[in-house]
Amino acid sequence: MPVQAVSPPKYTVFTAAVIVAALGYFVDIYDLILFSIVRVESLKDLGVTAAAELTDKGLFLINMQMGGMLVGGILWGILGDKKGRLSVLFGSILLYSLANIANGFVTSVEQYAWLRLIAGIGLAGELGAGITLVSESLPKEKRGYGTMVVATVGVSGAMLGYWVGQKLGWRNAYFVGGGLGLALLVLRVSVFESGMFQQVQAQTDVVRGNFLSLFTNPVRLGKYLRVLLIGVPLWFVVGILVTLAPEFGRALGLTGEVTAGLAVFWCYFGLVFGDFFSGALSQYWHSRNKALQVFLVFCAVLVGVYLFGVQGASPATFYGVCFVLGMSVGFWALFVTVAAEQFGTNLRATVATTAPNFARGAVVGLVPAFKYLSGALGGIIPGAAVLGALTLVVAFWAVRTLPESYGKDLNYVEE
Repeated sequence: MPVQAVSPPKYTVFTAAVIVAALGYFVDIYDLILFSIVRVESLKDLGVTAAAELTDKGLFLINMQMGGMLVGGILWGILGDKKGRLSVLFGSILLYSLANIANGFVTSVEQYAWLRLIAGIGLAGELGAGITLVSESLPKEKRGYGTMVVATVGVSGAMLGYWVGQKLGWRNAYFVGGGLGLALLVLRVSVFESGMFQQVQAQTDVVRGNFLSLFTNPVRLGKYLRVLLIGVPLWFVVGILVTLAPEFGRALGLTGEVTAGLAVFWCYFGLVFGDFFSGALSQYWHSRNKALQVFLVFCAVLVGVYLFGVQGASPATFYGVCFVLGMSVGFWALFVTVAAEQFGTNLRATVATTAPNFARGAVVGLVPAFKYLSGALGGIIPGAAVLGALTLVVAFWAVRTLPESYGKDLNYVEE
């Protein structure tokens, strides 16, 4: 059902909404990926020393964070469609900033786990609300560039996280992340609510933020599930391959030790370029789906190189592969843009917020699947290969069967 047309003013891509969303995502990524960077150091400081226990406790804490993001994705998504995109930007960043400051004071793994859960809930809202606001604020011909800027700036937050973690220690790294988030709240006053949302909000007969309505219509459900599947390969790469870089380095017989923090740094450095090129490619081709398919094939090749092409190599070569692997999964912003473009204004924030968080939260299922396959197949290399192939094939199918959304008019609501 169409809603009254909104005539946007003459825009450049660098609007207040784009700038604030980009900086917000920068802090979001800093805090989201920080645990992967300081995992070993922080757990050792809390008394976890055995190699096997470092892996198991680390995976447990990742699951707690990602489980929080599953809960937060639903919470913030519904709130974004009921109360507005800006309310989510404010509330989510406040919650994860306070939680990350508290992370700097933990004295046990149990405290650490609960605070990662709370931080995960907070982290769940930033990207979806920001992408939704940018998508609704820019003209349809430019919104791909806007979301490209948000992601390209945002993912570089991981590199700052690595630098701060190395220079200031893991506790101070959490304090810095929380402080940056609180400082960003000041910038929220320069951003206005989406005009599309305000018009739908004024229509009392339109139901907004009904998460369950995604499951009551077979066509809508099928589209939603395919959107979710597109984002899973990125979190297989980040949550399994890169986070467990030390374990993979030993299994591959590298000539020296590698660290998860440096692997994350190089992966996210690659993501900066990948997000830029995937967004630019989708604009150049006037097709989100073609760009996504190219990057999924690129990712499949690089996963193969990571698992089978660097046996006995040097750490420098391994980090180089992590960089290119990061480029290959640099379709994250494109994925969230597609999620926002596929659904009407009354469900757009719900989908754009739950989709990336369900994809991130897929780590909760990927981790036990990885552990099972590694045990059944006799090692982490074949286990990761089978799991990676499965996620990539399913994601490619999802893109192939999803309607093209480039240039789509977003000024409508779901019945």
